Amino acid sequence: MAEGDVHTVKHGDGWANKVEGGQRVSNTSSTKAEAQAKGREMAIERGVEHVVHKQDGKIGERNTYPRSRDPRESKG
Repeated sequence: MAEGDVHTVKHGDGWANKVEGGQRVSNTSSTKAEAQAKGREMAIERGVEHVVHKQDGKIGERNTYPRSRDPRESKG
């Protein structure tokens, strides 16, 4: 993963977005959906990967922005 990728992670009783390589969370939300939407916006603005973690910390979803940067040949 490249430095600067955005991770949506469980944070206390809510969810947060953390930029890889950073020391602190960028923002917090009470729901995963809100945090995921903010994380997606951040990743699109920066042109990096958005990594969404499950509640247990495992990676549940990964999206690359812009799509042309995606190293995988498959669609979706």
